Parts: sequence; C-alpha cells; structure tokens
Amino acid sequence: MDNKKVKAAVEQIPVPKEKVFNAISEGLNQARPKKKRKVATGLTAAVALVGITLGTGFVNPTMNSVLASAPLIGGIFQQFNDKTGMELAHQQAVTELDQSMTKNGVTVKLTSAYFDGVAVSITGFVDDGVEKGQNEPGEVSFDVNYGDGQGDRDSWLSDRSSTVKKVKGGYDFQWKMNYPYETIDENEILPVTIHSINGVKGEWTFDVPLQQEEIMRTALDQSHEYKQDGVTFHLKEILTGKASSFLVYETVQKYKDDDIRIKKARDEDGKVYGFGNPTVLSESQEEDGYHRTLRVEMTKPASAIDSLTFYPQVDVADPKVEQLLDQDGFTLKSERLGLKVQVNEITERGDQVVLDYQLLGLPADLSSDRLELLENNLQYELMLVDQDYLDKIDPDNPVPPKHHGIRKNTVKTIEGKTAHFQSTFELDGEEPFKNFTLENTVLQFDFSNFVSAKELKPFEINLNN
Repeated sequence: MDNKKVKAAVEQIPVPKEKVFNAISEGLNQARPKKKRKVATGLTAAVALVGITLGTGFVNPTMNSVLASAPLIGGIFQQFNDKTGMELAHQQAVTELDQSMTKNGVTVKLTSAYFDGVAVSITGFVDDGVEKGQNEPGEVSFDVNYGDGQGDRDSWLSDRSSTVKKVKGGYDFQWKMNYPYETIDENEILPVTIHSINGVKGEWTFDVPLQQEEIMRTALDQSHEYKQDGVTFHLKEILTGKASSFLVYETVQKYKDDDIRIKKARDEDGKVYGFGNPTVLSESQEEDGYHRTLRVEMTKPASAIDSLTFYPQVDVADPKVEQLLDQDGFTLKSERLGLKVQVNEITERGDQVVLDYQLLGLPADLSSDRLELLENNLQYELMLVDQDYLDKIDPDNPVPPKHHGIRKNTVKTIEGKTAHFQSTFELDGEEPFKNFTLENTVLQFDFSNFVSAKELKPFEINLNN
C-alpha cells in the first residue's frame, strides 16, 4: 500500500486531543520546502532579451527571438498540459529559443522559455541518440544544474518538475520551476548545464534568457495569530503576472520544524483558490520565534474581490525520542502529542533482536484494516542505531550509518485491542549491524510521522486595506 493511501486511511482513526494516527511517510521531511538564499538586487520590470552565448558544438548558432505568433509553441505547451504556457503563448509572451548542442552522439535543442511572475519554464528536444544510455526504453533522465548551482544544492532544483514526451526522432521535454530568490535580477540569463542524459556524459551548456514581464503587486500587510499553536501569519503581497499569481507571506512559529502551510483560500463569492508547493525565500531565528518567508503559486484572483479567507494547517514536528536497550523495559513519550510507546521486553536471539511493546494513546477499538496500516507503518518507525554513531546521522536525511544501524523491522500484532506488537530486527539482514550489543544500541522513534496535519481556524483579510 503506498504512502498516500496509508495516510488517507489512517487519518480516519479518531484519537485523543483531536490527533489522528497517520501512516508512515518516509519522505515527509524531504517533501518540506528547502532553504533558499536571498539576492540583493532586482526589479520586476522587463528584462531585455539578450543574445545567446554560443559554445562549441552548437549546430544552429542563431539568435533567439521573441515569439510573435505562437501556434507551434502553444502546441508544445498543450502536449504538456501547461495552461500557463498556453496562455502566455496566446499573449505572445513566450521567448522562442533555437539553441542546440551535440555531445557524444546526443543532440539537445532548447526551444522556448517563459518567465511569468516567478514561474519559469524551459522546453526542449533530445534526439533518440539518448536511447543508447542506461535507461529503459521510453525513459529520459537529465543530470542538470541551473544558474551557479552545483549538484543537489542547486536552489533551482527544489521546486523543479520535469516532463518528457516521446515524439518522432526523440523526446520533447519541459522543465518547470519557481524562481528561487526573493528579488529578481535585471538582464536575467540562466546558465543551464546538462552533465549527463540517461548516463551519457556531456556536457551540454546553454544560456537561457528569462524575459520577465512586468507584474502587478497587491500589498496586503495583514497578520493573524494562533497563540495556542504558537503560529503567526503575516500576509505580505500578491504578485500577479500575465497568466499566474503568487502569494508572499511570512510565518513566525514557536517550533522550528513545524510545517505550516495555507491549504486553500475562498473569496466572498465562494470561489476556492488552490496553492502549489511554497518556495522558502528566507529563514531566521529571532526573539519572538522562527521566521520563514515563503512564496507560493495560487489561483489567479478575480479582479473584483474584496477579501480572501485563508485555511491554514500545521504539521507538528515532535522531537524524536530515543532510549538505550540496556534495560528490559522502558517507555518512550511524545513531548507534544501525548502518545507513548511502552517497551515490555527486549530479547536477543542469535542474529535477531525482538522488541515486545504497546502503543498507548490509540482509540480502544481498531479495525483490522487500521491495525494492518499500523503494522505497515511501524516497520519503519523503530530504528536501531549504534550509540557511537548517533552524531553521524544527517537530520535532513536520517539514515543510520552503514553497518551501525537498522531502519526496517518485521512487525507482528500480538493483540489488536491493546495495540500490542512485536518487532523483529535482522542483525544479518539487508542492513547488517556489525558488532551489535544491547548495551551500546539506541532505539529511536519519531511520533510526528504518525500525526496528521492539524487544520487551523480560517482567517480573513481585506484586499483593499
């Protein structure tokens, strides 16, 4: 069962304090927005179209041109179901590119770019020479960086999506991303470096002009505080481009790792507004809490509305708990959620370690389906780690050090009514644990991955303030 189904099903479980046990989502932390850096200067005015820097290997060294009439480009966006691109093509606001480069028998051609507000798109074509690479037929993957970014630290990559379509002679592709910085530079030229495609080494290099159309700014400057949850929203402004809009807001939160989002909004006429994945523009710790400024794409506001009601939610990040296995029994307690794991017995049997335990704080009657979900989740939420290697775990990617930890176990339900389980860890399994001793091993548990997002009370702001 996938995580989405697990989460949807477990959210149906009623628990005390309006909390609901949720499915394990290993990628939950990774899904949270990544940090971005600020840039010092920038305007929202138009950026001049600049000629392309031509490098070795270009086949057609021609200048780019602003698209005048766009049936062809519009068709490209249509195949990717990109409504923003289709609208911008209709408004003649897409820059046509004609850059191509051949390396190691693979030709890449960039065909268009747009930059609406902060939404960026680059489309292109890669010929079927890429099929000699390592991927399965029909699959195309790029190892690419933008700007001055290097590897996974490239700030353009955190919000990027990539789509590929098979066409005659190769594949059309589109990269979509949000401009990752708070302010926008004039004369924006985005360097693109493709290191490899399907494992075929490059490098293919391009300079893409981003023609930033003028955008309208609607100042908001209104705040709403949730004292009980330690959260304050400060709505700053709405940015509206030719085809898309973005909301810029700041959160001030008591708990650094809580994930706070605006789920939706509604205007006075009942129209519902959706939001995309936010880009974190800045983060800081100040006397009143942790400040985070975010920019998120939203449904373009209707022109005549006077107010918007926002529906926020918070994912509570409960501190991970841990305990040495040097005693027969103990209890792990959630700091913020009122939940517990009571470990009754720890047994070492050859190459196996067996934990007998109960989850406390669950509803009295769990259905068989819900118990099955809990079993599935518990496989990944009890982690054994060598005490001497605890400080070597990356908090952003909490994988135990090789040969010094186990992150997956086999779960058996002993008694459903009392949420009584057994977890068996294989010391010589897929994740072999070298030199294991109970006295030097720590059990870790993360309660926050069991809790669904809490819906906060909606609040309204006036757009004509």
